Amino acid sequence: MTGWDASAFRGRVQRELDAFLDRQAPLLEPLGPDATRLLDQARVSMTGGKRFRAAFCQWGFRAVAATSGETGEPALDRACAALELLHASALVHDDYMDGSDTRRGNPATHVHFAREHVSAGWSGPPAAYGGAGAILLGDLLLAWADELLRGSGFAWEVLGPAMAIFDVCRTEVIAGQFLDVSVQARGRADVATAMTVLRYKSAKYSVERPLHLGAALAGAAPAQLEALTAFGLPLGEAFQLRDDVLGVFGDPSVTGKPAGDDLVEGKRTVLVAETLGRASDEDAARLDASLGGPLTEAEVGALRSIITTSGALDAVEARIAALTATALDALRSSGLDARAVAVLASLADAATQRAL
Repeated sequence: MTGWDASAFRGRVQRELDAFLDRQAPLLEPLGPDATRLLDQARVSMTGGKRFRAAFCQWGFRAVAATSGETGEPALDRACAALELLHASALVHDDYMDGSDTRRGNPATHVHFAREHVSAGWSGPPAAYGGAGAILLGDLLLAWADELLRGSGFAWEVLGPAMAIFDVCRTEVIAGQFLDVSVQARGRADVATAMTVLRYKSAKYSVERPLHLGAALAGAAPAQLEALTAFGLPLGEAFQLRDDVLGVFGDPSVTGKPAGDDLVEGKRTVLVAETLGRASDEDAARLDASLGGPLTEAEVGALRSIITTSGALDAVEARIAALTATALDALRSSGLDARAVAVLASLADAATQRAL
């Protein structure tokens, strides 16, 4: 990737996360084995992943600071890692709200804690215990994200503006998640509504705000933040649209999720909204009635066929391509550091053309 060692960067971020969690262990030890189990599950939630948000933070900084970044800077690595704690918090909560059983091939947090409840033979409903555990772990990861960023090592004159961006980011993603929950409860969403949910639940906190956070730590001017928005917002939307496609058509052996997982969970994504608006009345009714229920492999295949033959998949792929092109056009004319522009263009390709 244009001379940037992405694997080494992911390794540095993981080391910062591991070190941060190690520092929490003595604080939690007096609480006994239950707190240890909570910390153990935090470690599971922080293992693996593509680290896109951390990478966009890193190169938002480099786009403004224009430093080499070959060996990394510990304070910047810690700030990037804070975004991964935020992401893990959102995933833990999201899996519980969506009723997802797995995450990256492992049991989702609420499932893990429910199974521990059953194994121990405790009283009360295991699902309630698992849900409580997931809510509390997600809250803890969210608090830790703030702690790691504040303690990253940057001087307050740059950390203050960055924290303000982080505050906005958290507000947007939490409110966006509530939009998503409300759309699922109503059982309907047109393409415009689904795009609004996508923008605030995922797109902004996945790309735009990480870019802003890194840039703010480098002392970005308002015009530089605007240039990063022109690139980051359409790219974030394309990124999440790719997720939506993978949620229906992804290979379970690669994604770590069951086939057609978004259909089973009943997600009212842009892909689903496009299908309902394009398919025949009979096919649209079948898809609508099937969302959110148990599906066999054959039933998933039949729904995939409806999505494909309706033209919805092609429409979403075209939207991904158009949004990516818009983002790259903005990046090329941004006037930001040339090397950072090259790396960000490569990250855009990786974010939108992935299988995971």
